[in-house]
This record gives sequence, structure tokens and C-alpha cells, in this order.
Amino acid sequence: MNICKLTTCITLSLFAVFQTAYSQNITSIQNKQLLSTEQGGIARLSDLQLQNLSQITYQKTVLPGPQFVISDDPEYIRVPEAVALKEQVTPGSVRFYLYNVNGVITPNKMDRKITALITNKGKGNMHIRMLKYSSQAPTANYFKAGKQGLTDYFNSQGNETVRTLKPGASVAIDDRLEKQITKYDELVHGFYEFVIDQPGEINVIQTDPKSTGTAALTRIKNILSPKSQSGAGRGVYGISNYSIENKEILDTRTGITALTVADGTTDPWVTGKEGTSGQTSILSGNYGILYHINLKWKSSDGKGLALVTWNSRSSDNKWCNGMAASMVVSKGKFAPGVIQLPKKELTTKGAPEVVLIQVFPPSKDGQEQQIQLTYSPPGASCLPTPLVFIPVDMLP
Repeated sequence: MNICKLTTCITLSLFAVFQTAYSQNITSIQNKQLLSTEQGGIARLSDLQLQNLSQITYQKTVLPGPQFVISDDPEYIRVPEAVALKEQVTPGSVRFYLYNVNGVITPNKMDRKITALITNKGKGNMHIRMLKYSSQAPTANYFKAGKQGLTDYFNSQGNETVRTLKPGASVAIDDRLEKQITKYDELVHGFYEFVIDQPGEINVIQTDPKSTGTAALTRIKNILSPKSQSGAGRGVYGISNYSIENKEILDTRTGITALTVADGTTDPWVTGKEGTSGQTSILSGNYGILYHINLKWKSSDGKGLALVTWNSRSSDNKWCNGMAASMVVSKGKFAPGVIQLPKKELTTKGAPEVVLIQVFPPSKDGQEQQIQLTYSPPGASCLPTPLVFIPVDMLP
């Protein structure tokens, strides 16, 4: 991806939001709009200031998790046949995010195959089992791939099938990619988690649609260099999961507040190592990182909390004119589970549009409650995508 497609024009400095934050409340009309909006639906809250919100301060902790590999630099593979990623992984669990585009303009914007393989670099048989599986057909609709890719990942239960790979042998990580043709400017989007018991090597290649990935891997000598400015990143990263907890209990009495992660400033992007150059690699946008968010809140004034998100970057440029995400949210007015944002429309534009994630009613006795979310920066959308908590009167 260039910084305007998966990382899609990430903000490199935090907006004025943190410089001029203030508290505010919503009108009765806006209150009714939020409460009448279905989960995942778009509400238009005209005249509501979303940029300069008080920010929730939080404690961020690194959680144990798999080694993380991402293939998105270069995002566009401009030559007919090449290796776009070559990374070594150790025995254990691996999270792998594939985000590459057929960028062959000449000759004739030719059809290609983009596929990913793993090679057994150990001395014994490698056993591979898929824990999470999300695979999208090649598409020119990057927003759809990013949103549906996260949805499928969150919903995936993996399987019990174990594949065995002899020393030195290679196999496609995703059999679907082997069968698909990728046209010019189409994105191949895969999000996987699997476990291996031998050292391995992951390769992402672009080749002729008629060639198998394993055959192409043996003959391709051209390994593309990372461009650093053309995508979120490329390499192996030691951080894959974060825990987020608020430092102070969120109280509805304080007005509208926001939680912002993956902005690159208050929440720095993780660093890893790029295998072909040995250089430090920055994962711009923290795409593929999972944020396990646990927020404590209470209602001192009897109000509930509406949780929304919005496209805070809509005015930046053409790549930021839409935002599409997916999250896991705990129970509130609506049932818990995975929700696409927005649910029916492909994307949300910008203010005054907000997408309703959940409404959390107050407890009957005013006691402390918890909100639990699983968030990952949505591919193809501009970051950050703030989570906004709006106190609402729970109308009868």
C-alpha cells in the first residue's frame, strides 16, 4: 500500500484535538437520532464538534501473541514476476497479513497471480494448523476487502486440519490464492493466524496465473526491495497484541470523550526487522495489531453511553473520502459480537456522519461497569479512526 491506501494517509502528528480539547454534550434531537439508529447504522449529528474532544487517557500493555508478518511494501508489485516478501519465522504461532496489488502497467496491464507460500526450513517434518483464516477475492474495492477481511478474521474459528510439510518443501498458505486471477490494480487481501513446529520462510510472490506458486518460487530470483514510503510496512514484528485500559473511570457526567489509538504519536507504531535488508522496519498504522480494550465507566447522572466512530480524515484527499471498519463489541442495547462499520453502506464519509457501534445503558444502582472491545486498524482506511463515547438520555 502506499501511505494513502492501506495506511491511507495516516496522520503523522496528532491533530489539534489534543491541544484544544473541551467538554460538550448533545442536543435532544441528536440524542433521539442516536437512539433511533440501528447498530452499525449511520447517524448525521449536524453541528456536533468531533475534532476537539477530550481524550481518554489509558494504560497500554503488550500482551503475549504470535510473531507478526506483514506484506505491504511495496504495496503495488510493478513487475510481472517477483518476490514481494521473504521472511523467516520461528516455531510457534504466526499472524500474517497480506496486502498487495497487481501494479503491472506494461505490458498491457496483464493479469497476474499473487500468492503466499511457506517453506519448511527445519530438519524435521513441519506441521501447520490454521487458527484464524480470512481470505478475500482480488478486488478493486479496497474498502470492502479491508472491512470484510477484519470481519472474517474476527469470526474465524480456524480448523483442526493439520498439513505436513517435509524439510525443504513449500506449500501455499492459502489455497484460494493459487486459484485466483488478479487483474491490474486489484488488491489481494489475506489475514491469517497459524501455528508451525519447525522454522519456516514465508514468501509472497507475483507470477503468471498458469504457474503454481511452488514452481514460480523455485525460479524467481528477483526480490523487490522495500520502498519504505509505499505501504504500511514489511517484515517480522515482535508485538501483535495490546491491552488498553483507561486510567480514570469514564463518567457520563464529564461529557463527550474519545479514545484514539494507532495514531503514531500518542500510540507509537511498532518496529520490527525486514528480512532481506536486515534493517529496522516501522509498521506505519499498526495494521494487523489487535487492541484488546477494557474500559471502566459509570453514570453519575443516569445517562447511558453511545459508542460511535467516524472518518476523521475525510477532507485530507481522495483516498480518505471513505472509512470502513469492523470491531468486536461487548453487550449493551444490542447483542455482543462482531459488527461492520457501517453495516449496510460500504463506507462512511465524514462529519456530520457517525457510525453507531453500541449503546450502553446505565446500571440501575449507578455502579461501575465495563466495556470490552477488540479493535484493529481497518485496512484501506485513513487513520486514526477515533472511538467516541457520547452520554445519552435513555428515552422510554
